[in-house]
Amino acid sequence: MPGPCVLRVRSHAQAAGFLLWLLAVVCWLAGCTVQPAAPVPGTQDKLADYARVAGAIRSRYDQALPSLPLSKQRHYAQRLYRLTGESRYLPIIRAHGQRLLSRIDAEIQALGVPGHAERRAAESLAAYPVRTQKQRRRKQMRARWGQVIYAENLVFDLVQAKYHGLLNNEALPGHQRALDYLAGVDFRSFVLDPGVLAVYAAQVANLTYYLHGLGIIDLRRDVIAAFRRKYPPQRDRLLTDAEYRNKIYGMTHFVIAASDYYQKPVSAGEFRWVLDEFEASVDQILARTKEDIYTEVGISFLLAGQARHPVVTRLRDELVGAFDPAAQMIPSEQGETDLAAGEHRNVLAIMLLDWPGQLHPGPVLDPRLLHAQ
Repeated sequence: MPGPCVLRVRSHAQAAGFLLWLLAVVCWLAGCTVQPAAPVPGTQDKLADYARVAGAIRSRYDQALPSLPLSKQRHYAQRLYRLTGESRYLPIIRAHGQRLLSRIDAEIQALGVPGHAERRAAESLAAYPVRTQKQRRRKQMRARWGQVIYAENLVFDLVQAKYHGLLNNEALPGHQRALDYLAGVDFRSFVLDPGVLAVYAAQVANLTYYLHGLGIIDLRRDVIAAFRRKYPPQRDRLLTDAEYRNKIYGMTHFVIAASDYYQKPVSAGEFRWVLDEFEASVDQILARTKEDIYTEVGISFLLAGQARHPVVTRLRDELVGAFDPAAQMIPSEQGETDLAAGEHRNVLAIMLLDWPGQLHPGPVLDPRLLHAQ
């Protein structure tokens, strides 16, 4: 039996409580007070600098938005709406919704025609660009997979419809025909093929989550396992820069696709394998990738609720350093400042530098208004 002056602490919680009580007693006896932690010097200045750069880029692109290609308008407006919820981006998104319904409806009708998918796949492959070595490798890879190139495009359109509340019989009568067709496509072999992952990792991540979201097939666990087998961290030094970029970009898209493209946060625990590797490799990521990719690395932390992570600050600082005040944008690796070519890079920069307190899903569109236009 312990004496009256002996304390036996029975748990970590009890120990912590006792230490806090003891600290309070010591402070009271000494006449001291416990002060809150002081803010990190320069934090507010940094945040103001981030917001200033993001605002300059956004102002530049908002002004130029009507002159950009429709695909760039859609890409930008969707992300800025999900970031801000501002109604100014709705007209562009509604116009996209109208085109989307027309395109999907035409495919639904044509799927009943023998050979349609094969013909459309051949047309898409013929139109695939071959300007860069990456594009040529991807075109060669896609040529081996027949109608998958068509099916992948259809999946993207259906997911877009779902994001905007349009994947239903009111907006798209007969859409089940498209889903039934996709259920018969061998996506498993495609997304698990090492040769596909080698040149198409981000698109594989997207497709995997799209297929799950549409209720067609859940390959998430299998694809992540295949990806991690192909790209273990210890092999990074053996990868070419192109291969390394494919890997890091693919990792970001597992996170982004899981968020339904910036519509909801993701679990940090679920993507701990991604975040931990990014943290350990941030120097290599900055040295071997480009602004588009390392910005999405930062956004991956933000989607996982890690806005105060040191990696986020590091990447924001790099992005601010890359900002061109004269062009009011982030130039390409080669210093180019073409607005259309740089839209992807710059809308991501806005997102990383001026991340909101909440995301805005959708927007859900009214099919009656779209059909009436």
